[in-house]
Amino acid sequence: MTLQERDKKHIWHPLTQHKLHPEAIAIKRAKGCILYDEDGNEYIDAIASWYTCMYGHCNEYVTSRVMEQMQTLDQVVFSGFTHEPAVRLSEELIKILPDNQNKIFFSDNGSSSVEIGIKMALQYHFNNGNKRNTLIAFEDGFHGDTFGAMSVSSLSVYNGPFEDFFLDVKRIPVPNGTNDDVILETLQAILENNEVAGFVYEPLVQGAAAMKMHDAKGLDKILKFCKAHDIITVADEVMTGFGKTGRHFASLHMEQKPDVICLSKALTAGLLPMAITSCSQDIYDAFYSDDIGKGLFHGHTYSANPLACTAALAGIELLQSEAIQDNIERITASHQTFNERIKNHPKVKSTRQTGVIFALDLNIEMERYGNLRDKLFGFFMENGLFLRPLGSTIYIQAPYVITKEQLERIYAVIEEALDIV
Repeated sequence: MTLQERDKKHIWHPLTQHKLHPEAIAIKRAKGCILYDEDGNEYIDAIASWYTCMYGHCNEYVTSRVMEQMQTLDQVVFSGFTHEPAVRLSEELIKILPDNQNKIFFSDNGSSSVEIGIKMALQYHFNNGNKRNTLIAFEDGFHGDTFGAMSVSSLSVYNGPFEDFFLDVKRIPVPNGTNDDVILETLQAILENNEVAGFVYEPLVQGAAAMKMHDAKGLDKILKFCKAHDIITVADEVMTGFGKTGRHFASLHMEQKPDVICLSKALTAGLLPMAITSCSQDIYDAFYSDDIGKGLFHGHTYSANPLACTAALAGIELLQSEAIQDNIERITASHQTFNERIKNHPKVKSTRQTGVIFALDLNIEMERYGNLRDKLFGFFMENGLFLRPLGSTIYIQAPYVITKEQLERIYAVIEEALDIV
């Protein structure tokens, strides 16, 4: 019996309607930018497996470090204990995070990192005797699948059955370079009628919203407004973090720095699950008290797992290496060249890019093409390319170690797809 057949017996996959998609492709191994299925087919992983394996699959620098660590300390409770990988990771992260960040809180997935950021924002005001119960978030945002993270998200396909149970959230449009005044007026109106605790946002790129990108200067104005009104700013960098926007973190593109930053995905180089919520000293100080009730009572069994911390340390070293930085510049320039040759294609409605993230929208009526996303996905896989279109949007976010030839193959297959839709 094949892996695919065995899978169907017991497994319930994420983000899957199994009646419509009964088969899961069985991947046997991966190396660098290539996935290999059980039939021996090869696929270029053009989205780094949901933006995690940014230094390539089974990167030997990362795996060797983790293998060495697992001979010494594999797991230990992080409440009341500490260990070298966690301490060193905190030190190394603080060096590359925005300079107002000073404390690191560990968890084990991106949704939880946002959940913790929301808790920090709400409890910050509560601990200071100024209870606030409203959050602000962008339209079309996505922040995860736990209840707080869903509350600040606004993609109904994920949230529909649960919306009656959400936190109070007011939404604003993303800044596009022309609507700054309208957004600031909207923020002022929200403040006049609500006690606002925090603003939760994806900086510069909204991933699940089909890589929707927005204006850094406009976002800076929003952050400045929030700081002037003691609204805690929570940057969800689960997707954008660790080099994807051309800087180590998207928040470094703005002058105003967030109070809280949420990290996961590429944090551990795609090897192990872990998340981090960092914050400023000011946020931490609101929880530092003789009153035990003012502590942040949130914890995960595998918080700061030593193996995950070791993988993250190796990933940070790779991120800062000359080779990876050169690759980021190379990929960015390559996307720009591809954009010049594709942007005027009759099937392309628009294109956009931030760092190594490239997206194009198809200039077609989706109703005429049925389930366009599935047709495109099938075409890409048949041609040895793992891409997951978001509706009528095709995007690329490949590992930093991708070769010039592999990138050209991605571009060529996308161009072939345009000719058949």
